[in-house]
Parts: sequence; C-alpha cells; structure tokens
Amino acid sequence: MSPLTRIRALAPPSAVAAGLIAVTVGVTSSAALVFTAARAAGADAREISSWMLALGIGLAVTCAGLSLRFRAPVVTAWSTPGAALLATGLSGVSMGKAVGAFAFSAVLILLSGLTGWFARVMDRIPVPLAAALLAGVLLQFGTGLFAEMDGSFAIAFPMFVLYLVGRRLLPRYAVLLALGGGVLVSVLTGGWHLERVQLSLAQPVFTAPEFDWKVLISVGVPLFVVTMASQNLPGVAVLRGSGYQVPVSPLLTWTGAVQVVLAPFGAFGINLAAITAAICTGEEAHPDRERRFLAAVWAGVFYLCVGLLGATVASLLVAMPHALVLAVAGIGLLATIEASLASALSDPASREAAVVTFLATASGVTLLGIGSAFWGLLAGALTSIIASLGRRRRNPESPAAPEPHSPARAST
Repeated sequence: MSPLTRIRALAPPSAVAAGLIAVTVGVTSSAALVFTAARAAGADAREISSWMLALGIGLAVTCAGLSLRFRAPVVTAWSTPGAALLATGLSGVSMGKAVGAFAFSAVLILLSGLTGWFARVMDRIPVPLAAALLAGVLLQFGTGLFAEMDGSFAIAFPMFVLYLVGRRLLPRYAVLLALGGGVLVSVLTGGWHLERVQLSLAQPVFTAPEFDWKVLISVGVPLFVVTMASQNLPGVAVLRGSGYQVPVSPLLTWTGAVQVVLAPFGAFGINLAAITAAICTGEEAHPDRERRFLAAVWAGVFYLCVGLLGATVASLLVAMPHALVLAVAGIGLLATIEASLASALSDPASREAAVVTFLATASGVTLLGIGSAFWGLLAGALTSIIASLGRRRRNPESPAAPEPHSPARAST
C-alpha cells in the first residue's frame, strides 16, 4: 500500500470533514456556557483555559479510544445542559467544592456503567421511539438552516444549493462542498472578524476537590441527572438509531472514569453526544458504515486541538459568523433526520407513540431541570403502553390451542 493510499484510508476527506463539523457545532453552540459556568465558580483566565484543556483531552481520549475499541462512531461531548445548570448553580460556590461536585457526578456515572442499570433501561426502548427521539432532538438544527435564510440568505442559501448539487454529483463530499462554499461566501461578505483571534496555549491548573454534602446534593446530583437524561439517553438513541449496537455500560464506565481523573482540572461533564454524533453516523461521514468510526476518531483529534488552544478557540468563536455554523449543522444533519423519521414511522402499531415522542422532544420543554429528550421518551412510552392496553381490550383472546388428536395438530 502506497503512502498516499494509506493516508486516504486513515483520513478520508468526508470523515475528516464530518469530525471537524461535529466539533465546530459542539464547541460554538455551548462553549459560552462553559465560560459562564467557570466564571460563576470564580475561575480566572488561567482556570477557564484549564477547563477547556481538560474537556478537550477528555473528549479526545473517549472519542478516539471508544471508537477504535468498538469500531463504531462513538462521539462524546461535554454536558451542555450541565454547563447551563452550573452557570446558575455554582454562584457563591468555591472552586474546590465545585470540583468535588464534578467528581461526585462522575462517580455516579461510573457506577451506572459498572452496574449496568442504564443499559437495561435502554434495551427496553423500542427502535421507533429511539428514532423519533433522535429526530426530535435534531429538528431545531434542520429548521435552523432555513431560519438562517431570513437574516443571512447570502450565506445559508448558497450552502444549501451547493449541498443539493453535491448530493447528485459528489455525494461523499456534499457537506464538505457546502462548508467550503459557506466559508468562501462569508469571507467575501465580510462576516469574519479575524482581528479578534489571539493565539495562546492552555495550561492545566489543578484544584483539590472539596466535598461539601450540600453542594454535592444541590449541584452534583442534578448534574448527574441532567447528564444522563439529556445527554447520555439521546446519545445512545443516536447509535441505536443508526444501527450501531454498541454495549452501553462500557461507554458510561469509561466516560465516567475519564471525568473522575480530569475533574480536578475542570472537566465537569463528559458524556455521549447526540447532535454532533449524528453528524458522524450518517452516510455523509463515509459511504461504508463500517468505516464511519474514523469520523469520530478525527473528532477526537479536533477536540484535542480545541483543548490545547482553549483561549484561542474562545476568540475564534467571536470571529466566526454564527450563520455559517447553524447552516452547516442543518445541512450535515438532513440525511440523519430523514432516516430517523422514516424509521420512527415505519411501524403502524407504534406510529402514534413515535409521533408523540417526536413532538414532545422537539418542543424543547424543560421540567424539573431535565430536558425535553427525557420527557419526550416518557410521553412516547406512556402513549405506547396505553395504546397496547387498548388493542388488547378490542381484540378477543386467541382461541385455545387444538387438542393433540385434532387435524390441525397432526398437520404441524
């Protein structure tokens, strides 16, 4: 095998592009929350940079390691709802106590993986409901593509057209073509502000954890709950909906263990990704589904770069046109949304429950601090249970089995 062939096998352009898009979407959509949460705990510039470094290393290790281990596109992310919770919950909490809450939440996730209880729950979720859950989670990004045409038509519409043309002529590179076109158009229209970018490397800052039972209950437990319900649950649904039957317990065990190690440096939440994972599990990532794990491996590489250049990433986010990020996210998820809806509505018996799951998840409702993914699945499960009870009442019991001497028995 020639060096060029080996490089193309390890770094196919579509997989590299999918990994880059996944990381770009993940970072730009929630990095501001991470900075806000760190400041709520009184973090200075060095500590905020350390948070990004710890998260970047943790995501790099779990993305690349788990994907190579299971030969599946296992994409991890920091807990976005967890960061939102910390942005308000850490007010007045010292950094040491905050780190103690991070470690406590990580231990709970680790125990969830070791005991296997979360995997048993996920095994009971029907495929149509899991697919509907995924479609509901991704809907806002699909509609966001067209919503951006209202205020940023010059960027979003050309990207959409390039994607459609690419799907017909160069399907493997359709998303990459749209991304390149979007960057070019945004540069020509003056959407970038590169003068705001500052290059600097992050350095780790160790904070000894302090365990205050009040903080553990008020911050650690809610952080664990929202991470499991709003991140890990839809994350597993993405893998299952894409046909990857990866064992759940080892994924939780390793993400929890990595977070325990990196918590003193600011890793508040490492979990399975949902939205960004869907970018790496679709056919745009690689035409061969057995090779799509490379997209997640490259996502890990790019997350490592994000961690090492934590402060630089923050300045780059300010310089990047927001419309470009939303448009490429919507384009990259179109095929996944299509496949999820097709799977969710394929079985007439579970169609109503799937629609309820989809609508409740897409609503974005948050109750008791838990996101819509959990409540959508709960609403769908309730609909499915009641519908099955109704069918049992309408259908009479099946006739008793024939006697051994009956002709029907003899013919079997």
